[in-house]
Amino acid sequence: MTNVVSKQDIDVKEPPVICLMGPTASGKTALAMALYDALPCDIISVDSALVFKGMDIGTAKPTAEELAAYPHQLINIRDASESYSAADFCKDALKAIAKSRENGRIPLLVGGTMMYFKSLIDGISPLPEADKNIRKAIELEAGEKGWLAMHEQLQSFDPVSAERIHHNDPQRIARAIEVYRITGNTLTQLTAIKGDRLSGNVLQFAIAPKERSDLHARIELRFKQMIEQDFKQEVIALKAREDLNQDLPSIRCVGYRQMWQHLQGDYDHDEMVFKGICATRQLAKRQLTWLRSWQNLQWLHMEDENNLQVILSAVSKL
Repeated sequence: MTNVVSKQDIDVKEPPVICLMGPTASGKTALAMALYDALPCDIISVDSALVFKGMDIGTAKPTAEELAAYPHQLINIRDASESYSAADFCKDALKAIAKSRENGRIPLLVGGTMMYFKSLIDGISPLPEADKNIRKAIELEAGEKGWLAMHEQLQSFDPVSAERIHHNDPQRIARAIEVYRITGNTLTQLTAIKGDRLSGNVLQFAIAPKERSDLHARIELRFKQMIEQDFKQEVIALKAREDLNQDLPSIRCVGYRQMWQHLQGDYDHDEMVFKGICATRQLAKRQLTWLRSWQNLQWLHMEDENNLQVILSAVSKL
């Protein structure tokens, strides 16, 4: 049994960073709120869906009341028509972490977007932002010559990327060529460089079920609760906007894609619910797959009432 640790026991002269990861519906938010009550910490969201405004029900975003009591950074910072990359996240998260530490508080990173966590912990390559004019020129050239010829062009200056990228993958071919035309460096060269990353003490925890069936049951219950909370109306409002379509990152989020397709008549309500639950379970499976290969990770079980004390104890030992 872990000894009980109080808020007064925590020394934050050199604040660590706490990373709380886990699959969707595993109870990360509730545990983060308990940590907020127990520690002088700032909650920083690590979730690629929660960044979008107007997408509250389908993302299981904390309520307005919860956000007032437990402020989360990096929530509601992008319009649904915009994109938000791992590089964007790292820039924003590192800034938030530095500010939190300057104030003598503990940054508490909470979420399930594993690519964001990995980029922040390992560092992200200094790739340039997309250039609309260069991308348009590449697409026009591809329209004349074909993507096979563009892949051969990539092969001429970046054979490593050409070997990795299939010749029938125009999006990645275009990006590799775009990076080279913008910077004069190949994608291979730039991805070998790692930028700014987390420093100091980093405590990494993952909360997961002992039995996958328990998580599946939670996912099904939560999705059905979203339906009862007028998730359909939320997506109807998004679909009414002329600047949104189902190919945008926001609408590709689990649940939103299935509801969007239901609204355009691809399948009925019951099939939408079934597909939405299945897609959420697949997301959870991918998240758990990421975590199984994670280094320096301490596992927590979502059914364990002692998780809070486990984390507090780890912090107090630093």
